[in-house]
Amino acid sequence: MQIKKLHNWNVSYSEAAALQKQLASKVRFKRLEKSPKLIAGMDCALSKDGQRIIACAVVVKLPGLKLVETKTATHKVSFPYIPGLLSFREAPVCIAAVEKLKSEPDLFLIDGQGIAHPRRVGLAAHLGLFFDKPTIGCAKSRLTGSFEDPSGQKGSHSQLKDKDEVIGAVVRTRTDVKPVFVSVGNRCTLNDAIKTTLACTTKYRLPEPTRLAHQLVSKVRLKA
Repeated sequence: MQIKKLHNWNVSYSEAAALQKQLASKVRFKRLEKSPKLIAGMDCALSKDGQRIIACAVVVKLPGLKLVETKTATHKVSFPYIPGLLSFREAPVCIAAVEKLKSEPDLFLIDGQGIAHPRRVGLAAHLGLFFDKPTIGCAKSRLTGSFEDPSGQKGSHSQLKDKDEVIGAVVRTRTDVKPVFVSVGNRCTLNDAIKTTLACTTKYRLPEPTRLAHQLVSKVRLKA
């Protein structure tokens, strides 16, 4: 899989924010032409000593969510934790993990924000532009925007809005369990993002690709 190199990562905080504003206009909202078969879930974690970031990519096949392959990568921390600039901390190691994959995913499901971000380029949107693939952000918590709680039934959802702009959806993936925050990363629509997230969800709150990636990155972290 070819990965674009849109910029280098050695930037200042102000340069990073400016880059996000430039990249936001490049995000494509395009209906999926066909149902994705191979979906890569991604998650990151800090090593126990806080000096390294670990990224895990887990590829599953739809339907059935059968595990296809897993890859991990580890980088030294080179960018501090700054809310809104997470992708400059985590995206390089995510890219390194994806470069190791033997299969080529049809779609990426990222534990992080897509356009549900103050400058509309969260980790999932940033990676989606580098990968030039349909990409979805599925975050455990809200970064920005307001919403009304969806009903308690699995599959229900409500809009996540920033003033009058719809930037994502609040999706109930398990009945009477806290929802997740879904947004477009690149090359899909919000409806595609909601539908795919639910198609990847079994009996757990997190969709299976990112749940498995979270499990793997947690195991690797204990050994790192």
